[in-house]
Amino acid sequence: MDWSPTKLLYYDHMFLLQSSATLLSFFKGDDGRRALILDSTIFHPQGGGQPSDTGFIAISESDIKFIVQDVRSKDGVVFHYGFIENSNEELESKLEKGKEVSLHVDESRRKLNSRLHSAGHLLDICMQTVGLGNLEPGKGYHFPDGPFVEYKGVVPQNELQGKQKELELDANALISRGGKVSAVVLPYAEAVELCGGCLPDYIPKSSNPRILKLGDNPGCPCGGTHVSDISEIISMKVTQIRTKKGVTKVYYTIGS
Repeated sequence: MDWSPTKLLYYDHMFLLQSSATLLSFFKGDDGRRALILDSTIFHPQGGGQPSDTGFIAISESDIKFIVQDVRSKDGVVFHYGFIENSNEELESKLEKGKEVSLHVDESRRKLNSRLHSAGHLLDICMQTVGLGNLEPGKGYHFPDGPFVEYKGVVPQNELQGKQKELELDANALISRGGKVSAVVLPYAEAVELCGGCLPDYIPKSSNPRILKLGDNPGCPCGGTHVSDISEIISMKVTQIRTKKGVTKVYYTIGS
């Protein structure tokens, strides 16, 4: 079936944890999982190095609760995977197109994911201040089980330990100082200006990128969720820097 792209409410309302939407489809996928497709969502799908949100979706004028275990996006359409609480055929038959639903994101998981993601971007800033700005940021892994940010380029072996300490000190100084965090969708030219004069090549010049800004630092394109202030990261420990085959990985953890 063809569905219109799902409106991503968290793009403009990053701290929203509840919303309403209209049910477009309920089905069982090829992998056996049940899925809901809605016209809009506040659930962040897994992507950009960030895990998906979890939570539940309640069907209006009924006691039906769909437990959201995983969220994925394909071709702009967001799939909410999970199961109906106390499911039976009668309940499933009530999940009809056009039904109004209310969405509820798990707050503790969202906050942890957001803190880890913001911490990864904070590392990018610190790489500049410790003299590693020549390394180009690549993919990030902002999951709780061993988060890291990958960079193209190498750090000399004799500098690894020193740079690890410098990064940690700089990151925690920025966290202690704090600073407002914002994400806004902008025309390409304005986005370039906010990001210090250039954007990665993978951002089409015809697009309106979503730009993340941590405090007074230059912005960068990002589609994820984040903290409202840098201080909410609490603290950061740079646990390891690995350099191999022209790539450097910086591993980190955050305080609780």
